Amino acid sequence: MKLDLPALAPRARVWVAYSGGLDSTVLLHLLHAQGVPNLRAVHVHHGLQDAADDWARAARRTCRALGVPLRVCRVQVAAAHGEGPEAAARAARYAAFGELLRSGDLLVTAHHRDDQAETVLLRALRGTGIAGLAAMPALAPFGPARLWRPLLDRGRDELRRYAEAQQLAWIDDPHNADPRYARSYLRREIVPRLLRHWPQALPSLARLAARAAEAETLAAELAELDLARVRVGDGCSVAGLLALPALRRRNALYHAWVARGWPAPSELRLAHLDREVLRARADAQPRLRHEHGELRRYRDRLYWLDPLPPAPDGERPWPLRRRSVALPGGLGWLRLARAPAIALQLRFARGGERLRPAGDAHTRTLKQLCQAAGLPPWVRERMPLLYEGDELIAVAGYWRSARAVALGLDPQWETALPGAVVEGVCAELGTHPR
Repeated sequence: MKLDLPALAPRARVWVAYSGGLDSTVLLHLLHAQGVPNLRAVHVHHGLQDAADDWARAARRTCRALGVPLRVCRVQVAAAHGEGPEAAARAARYAAFGELLRSGDLLVTAHHRDDQAETVLLRALRGTGIAGLAAMPALAPFGPARLWRPLLDRGRDELRRYAEAQQLAWIDDPHNADPRYARSYLRREIVPRLLRHWPQALPSLARLAARAAEAETLAAELAELDLARVRVGDGCSVAGLLALPALRRRNALYHAWVARGWPAPSELRLAHLDREVLRARADAQPRLRHEHGELRRYRDRLYWLDPLPPAPDGERPWPLRRRSVALPGGLGWLRLARAPAIALQLRFARGGERLRPAGDAHTRTLKQLCQAAGLPPWVRERMPLLYEGDELIAVAGYWRSARAVALGLDPQWETALPGAVVEGVCAELGTHPR
């Protein structure tokens, strides 16, 4: 049973997720027998059972006999988890893996064809979409590393026959037979009944996962084509999204959401986004908040925002003495061509600020300037303002007064804040934001 190892980066470490059970014991044995370079094992000690210490000692003995370095990671499993104790243990386990891995490493897990079929069944019962039915990919990014599941085309019975032929020793986790856990109940009570009527049920479900993965790939490619057409700056055109057929719009919104690293949205959440945000009245500024960020609409733009840093205190002035200043709350940097020759203060908006841009005949409020430039409110609340005494003389990155120009002051704002970039000319002002 030969495993086709993916190409490895120089000095990459290959970590086997080794529980000591049948599947991971076979996996470790196979990779060791193939002479995989820089092979290591990681055993996660969940502390959920009295035998956990014994399992860690057994893992050490096995790895010592093979000459494979072992790392034992002790984790705390959350007492309450929205998807139950299985998901809590899995989350703790993968968090431990994430802390261990570095760029180029390969994490190898022993998920096999029967696991894949069970995953498809569980997700179907929860009402998943195509991406959920695709279940587990054989090779996928995992933080700075990659996650490889080389046994997805092998059944549990085949792994057991191999282990017995090689006279391998393994441990049996009683949790795997506990019907309180969804996967264990499915494995012990449901799957045997399916197999009596449909002997090929597990391979068929695994093939369904492969077909679903192909369909999901095509859906993602279509979404990227549609998003490319409606993308404007760092947002999306609302009119462009609404011009798409309903199914393609939902597909585009779904994949844009997932591409940010947010958990897949429910159908209810996507429907709310379409109805309450995209279709809100033209002068509204609707938002859809969720636990990982928010979506905001400003004029014809839809912005995908990670949690915004709090707006800085508009009452507090900061003396500005250096050429580069790190702004509070992760808002980026304020850069000057040279150290200021006069006493300057850095402030943030508190309401009512006024500036007359150089070359403009009128003094305007900061709100008016931002509205004319198409800058959304969350940018206005966080943009750096430069004062000489009580006079606003520059908005970093955008506007300068005649006084700032005369002083040779040209402050720049380096920020990744969505909506902070202005395309084109502010026609109403006759000026370019700087």
